[in-house]
Amino acid sequence: MPPLRTALLQSSGQPGDVAANLKVLDEAAARAAATGAGLLIAPEMFLTGYAIGDDVARLAEPADGDCADAVADIAARHGLGIAYGYPERDGETVYNAAQLIGPDGARLANYRKTHLYGGFETDSFTPGDQPVVQAELGGLRVGLMICYDVEFPENVRAHALAGTQLLLVPTALMHPAEVVAESVVPVRAFENQIYVAYANRTGLEGDFEFVGLSALAGPDGTARARAGRGEELVVGDADPELLTASREANPYLRDRRPGLYTSLT
Repeated sequence: MPPLRTALLQSSGQPGDVAANLKVLDEAAARAAATGAGLLIAPEMFLTGYAIGDDVARLAEPADGDCADAVADIAARHGLGIAYGYPERDGETVYNAAQLIGPDGARLANYRKTHLYGGFETDSFTPGDQPVVQAELGGLRVGLMICYDVEFPENVRAHALAGTQLLLVPTALMHPAEVVAESVVPVRAFENQIYVAYANRTGLEGDFEFVGLSALAGPDGTARARAGRGEELVVGDADPELLTASREANPYLRDRRPGLYTSLT
């Protein structure tokens, strides 16, 4: 299979303005498609903004709501998959969610953040309870996760064992936690022999300072593409051939001894 060219949108958009953020996403999709990308990843809570207080509940929509339809239209017009973060409403419950739309506009997967970070998130959202959510895209098995989730090694290992090859992580990483983007994410890719696409917000938003540093980390533990601190669209390739070769050379998954680890859970 050819590599899946993957674009990471590093942007905070316009918090509280869904229409403006959909426009930013549309423009980014056009730029990504022009590079030959088959997938675009936007940050955590991209459609609404992250630091929006009580507007989380007001702007939350069902997974098949108007915003999902709008993203599906963008994906289909530009012919690429789109993963994006948004607040999902399910009845009276609100989740911090990420959805993957296929290049034909079909909804492929929806994930609810399982590990909520800080008082704002625990006050605003209910945690999800499904750790591994996957779909097929561009010849790869793609998984979804959100920000803090990737900092738990058990989470990422569960994806690797379930066959995930490319893990998509819409993110809202804040200062002073730069070490997560710079070191933890490449290590997660290396120790699990997968690609990790980590798309972050950037700049000041309310009380938060987002650090950028979005990356596509490869199974060799290097950043195959890396953003700086500002608004940016970065592109890299998730290559299944490199992944196969890397897994042959690095037998972490084969050499596990699960019987020794039962005490961890």
